[in-house]
Amino acid sequence: MIGVVAATAGGRTAAAALQAAWPDEVRLLTDQKAADALREAWRTCDAVVSFLAVGATVRVLAPLLGHKTTDPAVVCVDESMAFAVAVLGGHHGANLLAHRLTGVLGCTPVVTTASEASNVTPLDSYGADLGFTVHNHELLAHVGAAVLSGEPVRLEGAEGWPLPPLPPNVSPEAPPGGHRILVSDQAAYDCMCHAGWFDGALVYRPKSLVVGVGSARGVPAAEVSALVDSVLAEGELAPESVRHLATADLKADEEGILQVARERGWEVVTHPAGALASVAVPNPSDVVRAEVGTPSVAEAAALLTAGPGARLVVEKHKSAHATAAVARLRPRGRLSIVGLGPGARDLLTPRAVAVLQRASVVVGLDQYVEQVRDLLRPGTRVLASGLGQEEERARTAVSEATEGRAVALIGSGDAGIYAMASPALEFAGDDIDVEGVPGVTAAVAAANLLGAPLGHDHAYISLSDLHTPWEVIERRVTAAAEGDFTVCFYNPRSRARDWQLPKALSLLAAHRPPSTPVGYVRNAGRPDESVTLTTLAEVDPARVDMFTVVVVGSSRSRTVAGRFVTPRGYRWA
Repeated sequence: MIGVVAATAGGRTAAAALQAAWPDEVRLLTDQKAADALREAWRTCDAVVSFLAVGATVRVLAPLLGHKTTDPAVVCVDESMAFAVAVLGGHHGANLLAHRLTGVLGCTPVVTTASEASNVTPLDSYGADLGFTVHNHELLAHVGAAVLSGEPVRLEGAEGWPLPPLPPNVSPEAPPGGHRILVSDQAAYDCMCHAGWFDGALVYRPKSLVVGVGSARGVPAAEVSALVDSVLAEGELAPESVRHLATADLKADEEGILQVARERGWEVVTHPAGALASVAVPNPSDVVRAEVGTPSVAEAAALLTAGPGARLVVEKHKSAHATAAVARLRPRGRLSIVGLGPGARDLLTPRAVAVLQRASVVVGLDQYVEQVRDLLRPGTRVLASGLGQEEERARTAVSEATEGRAVALIGSGDAGIYAMASPALEFAGDDIDVEGVPGVTAAVAAANLLGAPLGHDHAYISLSDLHTPWEVIERRVTAAAEGDFTVCFYNPRSRARDWQLPKALSLLAAHRPPSTPVGYVRNAGRPDESVTLTTLAEVDPARVDMFTVVVVGSSRSRTVAGRFVTPRGYRWA
């Protein structure tokens, strides 16, 4: 929830605009004294937008400051709505909120965090979306300054995690003895750091462990807690790295187990006995099989919850009424398939930008990579290739993700439309996480330049017969003609393919009047964009190339005031 505070008429008007734009997020605190409203917003909201001076806001909130990871994010907006200043919690929401305010108020975001100014992954959110926590916050600024200053920083333990990029000076090959970043679930590092063995080591705790627990009915929480502490200590494992507590579904209401999970903030995951029985474990028990229906609860539940590739790091330990074991999960790589839009930077979505900056590996056609290279963060590995190497790019992206990396496979328009999503997904297995990031398609960009040609049912058809036989393409064009669809042609004409577009137009002409609107747009959304609106009788295929999208209307499409319109079919009362 965003608490919005204002003291002037202009501020209250802007606050109301925010509430109208984000009704489910904004809480207005404009009917009380500004200082009291700020304190109330600080106590009850996740973020604060203050339509007050920065100095006034800081004087009120300064006594309330705790820690930047728990304090609300604060953004101040000046009276003229010219600037949105991220004041507190830049990496914990304020920077993003300042940018979001631009879309509603038209103000300019003012962000002063060094990592954002340098486009470097901030260390206080490094791996946060994977559940990473910082073990020793006091070193964040120290090591962060070394990263930004280009000093050698040794990175250890990050292999296999789909983490964002860090600059080239942060590397597993950096010389030992200096600054270090450690990703580890080993509690042994606590002692090493406190003893000064790793001077300057910033330690991240990954959510890499699952504690499996089995018990008799009515087991005391104190016994379960002591046993859990024992197995973690046996493996020298950090409690902060536990992701789940796992057990059999027969124990889903076992209060002793549930209390331990609540006290430690761990999510409880349960499994049917049949699923647990299918997991191979080193210490099965016939007694447990007879009572529960599976030879193992603790070990099997830990392994099953941790997922494919998991391994036990602490085998089953017993107390009087409980058992416990610990498994370490195998991190899953991440493949993001990103549509870059038609080319204009303002048609590249904010989500696409965020994913590009999050990726440690970017794979794409060389000309598309150059289109967004300035957005990539230092340390991003770029794998670019030329035209005709689509299969290689798809296989490379999947392979990199399978190795545990955060990969962005990029394509123009929307990557799922005549682009890289489908070949990549043909090769991707269920051992990686895949997300699609929508992009503005060439057809949509062209349609908006022409008017509203896609206002009713329409079809996309590629005229390239490099991978699809012309006979198949011709059947599809004929079907679209007979179905009276508006048709958008991709890959309409090249130097080697100059007859397919005239043939396709003739097929449509058999079912359309000569006055049917035809629009073609070359390089939509780019500096040399050109837009032509003509008719089916007068269209000149020679003016079309591979950078062009051609839109042919249905029999009901028409030109209105120089704009291509396909009626939606509304019946106005």
